[in-house]
Amino acid sequence: MVPEARLEVTEHGLAPGGEGWFVVNARETCWRGTEGRGSLTDFDGDYEFAQVGIHVFVLEPGSPMSMYHWEVDQEDFLVVSGEALLIVEGQERMLRAWDFVHCPPETKHTIVGAGDGPSVIVAVGARSSRSTGPDWGGYTVDEAALRHGAGVAEDTTKQDEAYASVPHRTFTRYREGWLPE
Repeated sequence: MVPEARLEVTEHGLAPGGEGWFVVNARETCWRGTEGRGSLTDFDGDYEFAQVGIHVFVLEPGSPMSMYHWEVDQEDFLVVSGEALLIVEGQERMLRAWDFVHCPPETKHTIVGAGDGPSVIVAVGARSSRSTGPDWGGYTVDEAALRHGAGVAEDTTKQDEAYASVPHRTFTRYREGWLPE
């Protein structure tokens, strides 16, 4: 039998205290965020899920989810509320609630908050041995991404280079109103 993981109370919310199954409300878990970059859940805490990464993002208009990039494994996104701008393979596409985005391996992409208020997006990505190692993917130059503050000036595979000019997300507690009822 797979044991239930205990949830530990931290200064930023609940986090699993070990491996195993668990249930936690997104409003009660740890979050990471910073002004201009949006916020996201941290469901797995120090015990990074081995097979699938999953986050709920809250993006204000103009806030990018990530720098424009590609990965060796697929990523998928579901807009739960609000509007967002998908930048994919150099194209811009408006998204609204319940739009689903599938990015097969090596699809260049990012999402930027849009509209009049925050957007809530569920992001799911595979975590194979390739996607978490040195050959995970890369950040590429794209004019549309640069226009929206989500692009790199030079191709790189290094996260610290891609995000050098933007503030890092830090741990925080959930803020009332981020997620719709």
